[in-house]
Amino acid sequence: MSKQTIPLVADDISQFSRALTKQLEQNDQPLSHVRMLNLIAKANGYRNFQHLRASHKSAARLNEATPNEAIDFALVERCLNQFSADGVLRQWPSRSKVQKTVLWVLWSAIPSGKALHEKQVNECLNTAHAFKDPATLRRIMIGYEMLERKKDGSEYWRIEQKPPAEALELIRRVMERRALV
Repeated sequence: MSKQTIPLVADDISQFSRALTKQLEQNDQPLSHVRMLNLIAKANGYRNFQHLRASHKSAARLNEATPNEAIDFALVERCLNQFSADGVLRQWPSRSKVQKTVLWVLWSAIPSGKALHEKQVNECLNTAHAFKDPATLRRIMIGYEMLERKKDGSEYWRIEQKPPAEALELIRRVMERRALV
């Protein structure tokens, strides 16, 4: 079995020390390795060492699920400037990189896994932008493969994919603005 490193972080080392000392004083049995690990974990607020290890593994899995992609915050800021205080796209941006990034916010406004009629897609897009041109937005989103439709245009659906890191950050910030309203 390979050695697994499990970090122990104590918010208050003084409180940790007092709790550990108290447990050691109450313990009249000889201390084994496992018993000592349990005492240390308990002194830091965990039920036992298994609880500490499970917590650490969960945190590691969650950190792996969100890779540390470099985010271009300058681009996010330029894109965020295109939105009003209530999170509505005010105007169509002139730069193509900004255009594609703000489209992800509009993409997120369309329900996933659901076929929609053109009118329903227009309603979703119109709630997210102020310049009232859903037809152009639909065409551009189809061109960028964010949206798909039947040949006759009777149904549209969102193409499920992971947005770029900048788009995810922009979506998060726009949603924060909408929540404040």
